Amino acid sequence: MAKFVLAGKADCPYYAKAELLADYLQKNLPNFRIHKITQHPDNWEKWLQEVCEKNGWNHKSSPIIWRELLDRGGKGLLLGGFNSFLEHAQQYYGITSDMMTEEMLVIANENLQTHIEIEAEEKELKSLINPMHIWINRASAHVCYHLIPLLTNGEIFGLETEVSLHLFDRSCFKELLEGVVMETQDLASPVLRSVSLHTNLDEAFLEADVIILLDDILQDTIPTIEDCIRQVTNQCETYGSLIEKNAKSSAKVIVMGKTFTNLKALMLMAHAPSINPHNIVTIAMLLESEAKAMLGRKMKMHPAGIKNLIVWGNVSGSSYIDLSKTELYRYDSAIWGPPTFFRPLLDVLFDREWMRTEFVVALGSLSSRESHCLGIAPAHVIAAVLKYWYQDSPPGELVSLGVICEGQFGLPEGIVYSMPVKFQNGTWEVLTELVISEKIQEYLQILAYDLTREKQVALGEVEELYPQRRGTQGARSNLMEEDQLQANEPGSSASKEGDALKKEGVVEETDDSVKELHESKSFEDDDDEEEEYNEETTEENVEELTDDNV
Repeated sequence: MAKFVLAGKADCPYYAKAELLADYLQKNLPNFRIHKITQHPDNWEKWLQEVCEKNGWNHKSSPIIWRELLDRGGKGLLLGGFNSFLEHAQQYYGITSDMMTEEMLVIANENLQTHIEIEAEEKELKSLINPMHIWINRASAHVCYHLIPLLTNGEIFGLETEVSLHLFDRSCFKELLEGVVMETQDLASPVLRSVSLHTNLDEAFLEADVIILLDDILQDTIPTIEDCIRQVTNQCETYGSLIEKNAKSSAKVIVMGKTFTNLKALMLMAHAPSINPHNIVTIAMLLESEAKAMLGRKMKMHPAGIKNLIVWGNVSGSSYIDLSKTELYRYDSAIWGPPTFFRPLLDVLFDREWMRTEFVVALGSLSSRESHCLGIAPAHVIAAVLKYWYQDSPPGELVSLGVICEGQFGLPEGIVYSMPVKFQNGTWEVLTELVISEKIQEYLQILAYDLTREKQVALGEVEELYPQRRGTQGARSNLMEEDQLQANEPGSSASKEGDALKKEGVVEETDDSVKELHESKSFEDDDDEEEEYNEETTEENVEELTDDNV
């Protein structure tokens, strides 16, 4: 069987003449088959170039005719243009075309109009299929592997909403992403419209409805923490510009990571002004879940029964674990009640020494497991926040979320700060009606100062993050030493995030704890603090930020 492919510009008169001859041959010869392809004149040259590069051909004009060796595709054998096809038909079948030029032009014009109408119909049909486009940045991370099944099971966006997954990463991970794409297709999910991989930066976040930014890869060595901030700022400038250019204005952006997560969200807001700042958030639920798990082990109860634990401050830096509003449901004690009955945690947990010491030390030790983290917990909290965002959070429950600060709780405006929110009607709302004590307010102001300094360094308003801590030894070379002074103080903990930063969990309210935290994060130069700092910061090794998975 002879199968030919005839392709050309929709308005090409020679394509019209070749098409008429091919139709005649197909009608009168039992073993002659023709497949026709028309392209809009604006797209013809690009399409022709791609076809020739794919098959190793050299052809410049319209039409182009080739013969396929199999009935349904296969390697093509180039025949040539209009003259070659006419000669082939005459020599093999003794048939030629006597169409006049005037008729060729009329048919060519009709072909163009028909092509435009068909394209419009196809576009209209495709518009009826409107999947949600979800982009995952750094899709080679382990967390992405566990996140994909959660995004495609229909529980987050509903079984009526189809999703198109776009996996974006550097070109060196292309082979790995190809494997992830095939496994995603193997899920055979009824809501998965498509899955694709992307390595071209210019195409990132195209038509995105949801963007999930996982931790980015920094340079192998960064001399100072200020250099780390500047590099993060440059990355966010690039991604923010792409989001502004390619994503939908209603896109929701979730920022995850191990370094300067709050700052990343803030810089994305600055460089993607068309995106509502309320649609760019960071997730504090991972730290919240870790704290609940430890409390559950201490209280010998299921951690799912621990509600309204609040994480204040910097998601990937200094944060305050607030237990004053925490409630225990289904706690096995002498007092029982209906499912809605709860007991305040601080009325049940009397071991304040454990909260001051073991609890905060355990929070710090979580970092030792992160290098072996397979991403199950981060994937779960991302999926949970997305589900709350689209389907509302459980009534009466608080959710810790890093959001743009607009002066709530007396905090400075213009920083991203983790605070308690609730999700309702597709958006979040800060629970400003919560009453917080003066002691907690002082903690929050100190954490806000750190975030403000990060912002100032990123914007070039100041050169150093903590100039009063430099002492006589100049800039610190190890990012892990930033809060070393606070690591051994009561009421605070040093919790390494990845290999770069720490987070500070204050869990007990005592008369001395506020004073201690003020001393550890004093806004003014203190000779005693400098001396203590200089004694402890003897190591001059440069911290390497490795490509660990989230």
